Amino acid sequence: MPFLALNNISKAYAGVPALRSATLSIEPAEIHALMGENGAGKSTLIKILAGVVAPDTAGIEIEGRPTTIDSPATAHRLGLRFIHQEMNVVPALSVAENIFIGRRYPKRFGILVDWAKLEATARQALETLGITHIDPRTRMARLSMGDQMLVRISSAFLSEPGAPARLYVMDEPTAALTAEESERLFRVLRQIRADGGSVLYVSHRLDEVMALCDRATVLRDGKSIDSGSLSEITHDDLVAMMIGRKVEEAYPKPAAAPSSEVAFEVENLRAEGLKPLSLSVRKGEILGIAGLAGAGQRELLRALFGDLPMSASAIRLGGETYRPGGPRRAWQKGIAYVPRERRSEGLVLTRPIYENVTLAHLTDRSIAGTLLNPRHERQFAAALGESVKLKARSPDQRALELSGGNQQKVVFAKALSGNPKLLLLDEPTRGVDVGAKFDIYTIIRDMTAKGMAVVLVSSDLPELIGMCDRIAILRDGAITETVDAHGLTEEDLINRCYGRATGVAA
Repeated sequence: MPFLALNNISKAYAGVPALRSATLSIEPAEIHALMGENGAGKSTLIKILAGVVAPDTAGIEIEGRPTTIDSPATAHRLGLRFIHQEMNVVPALSVAENIFIGRRYPKRFGILVDWAKLEATARQALETLGITHIDPRTRMARLSMGDQMLVRISSAFLSEPGAPARLYVMDEPTAALTAEESERLFRVLRQIRADGGSVLYVSHRLDEVMALCDRATVLRDGKSIDSGSLSEITHDDLVAMMIGRKVEEAYPKPAAAPSSEVAFEVENLRAEGLKPLSLSVRKGEILGIAGLAGAGQRELLRALFGDLPMSASAIRLGGETYRPGGPRRAWQKGIAYVPRERRSEGLVLTRPIYENVTLAHLTDRSIAGTLLNPRHERQFAAALGESVKLKARSPDQRALELSGGNQQKVVFAKALSGNPKLLLLDEPTRGVDVGAKFDIYTIIRDMTAKGMAVVLVSSDLPELIGMCDRIAILRDGAITETVDAHGLTEEDLINRCYGRATGVAA
């Protein structure tokens, strides 16, 4: 008998179906993958299971008993624990307080908060994941995005009397984690399975899913397409079920080799978290930046974009001397940036698509540099939307209403709105499904074919090897070597990041 059975799950928003008679069955002691492209209905299904969204139709059974989940409190009482894709934290509160969000604080004499017990219990939850470097008293805002996600995950393992956890639902839990942090989480999930618990796992990292999960259910356009053992399904089969077609190649081929002409170069760049470094990127070239977590990848891109104070012996953009003056000057002079966190750093979620696309170059879209013309903005955004294969009702749709992949395409459209000479990409396909990933890779290839230079930071090693012409190895804030990506293996690349291999500079 399944632990959880969902049948005939349907939900529509403003008449647009998000789920159409979807089904899902999870066995005891199982790690079950829920797969599908962005917009396939995965997040809606999880929100229904969490009692956050009310379904239009639903048949829910737990251990064979019909059940109604009408609130998060009910889901919690039934033993369901959730880590949602959105990073819901309160930056001003401590780690311990964030772990206890939605739960009763321990009290002394039934009145006063027992802070010592609160922090000790939070520390215990962190240690479940083997986390010892995060102090429960630290303010959440002081943590990196990866550590914030570890705190969010730890909250699901908080031991509570009267409501033992029986199913953990995790939506993209490793999106902000390093390989080491992810493996630590996997060990905990495997132990949950060994102890008889179950996990519903959502991830766009297919290799991770194939290695961790027992079975998978695939959603496409709100419908359950297939469900079965991953031991009987290949990687390519899973991709084909998700997108409804076969993908011949994971990475589109470049139309031509990069030019010999240098598009951007910087000498002896200095900034917080970085040691003096130099790099150059040619027209039509994709220069990858690889390194372990905290090696300085994000600081490097922020410094190049002018969002982090920096100095350098020389900076040249398009053969001319470039003097940094903050992000506004970078946008104006042809340096565009796709940040790591699209929802908090790349978009104004409550505003329409066209306003997000034109935000970085409002003067260019205005009349005489003063008055905005919304009709022209919409037309411009619609044309850029087509070029990035954006799926939306209209340019007036709010960014908040789009799937993750389409939100990322809006960020790309904004980055491309000024025809930049240099495009800085920080984890451009994080939390994006395989279909949207290929679209984004194609966009990048199209831009390099027109001579644009790209600097790409990614923790996805196959992505770096598959997309880049050269890869610079960043370690402890310094570039230790730059190698040709052609013929490079993941093992070789990770060894270089750890400093266990050397190579000839490319």
